[in-house]
Amino acid sequence: MITIYHNPACGTSRQVLGLLREAGHDPEVVEYLKTGWTKAQLKGLLAKMQARPLDILRKTNSPAAELVAELKLLEPGVSDEAILNAMVEHPVLVQRPIVVTPKGVKLARPPETVQALL
Repeated sequence: MITIYHNPACGTSRQVLGLLREAGHDPEVVEYLKTGWTKAQLKGLLAKMQARPLDILRKTNSPAAELVAELKLLEPGVSDEAILNAMVEHPVLVQRPIVVTPKGVKLARPPETVQALL
């Protein structure tokens, strides 16, 4: 089973979803801006990605850039827990799309990186 954590308003996310479908897959599409995140869910994805919250923090474009600045998420010494808490409270702070397949989990940016998971 393939899962894509997707934002339909994002061109990169739409492109990755298209690549998955073109490859013959019918992924489970999770619109995370609607469903939100749990801390456990994010920690599980990050563990599988061998990444830290900062690695999937969306830092640019509105409203994420404003939230990052307001919450001081890029200040020295900000903990992973603080970033995770902000992501749970503000799902837009998670970079997308995140793709989960039997071969692993990746932040599929640029879109072609999803090929390694197929």
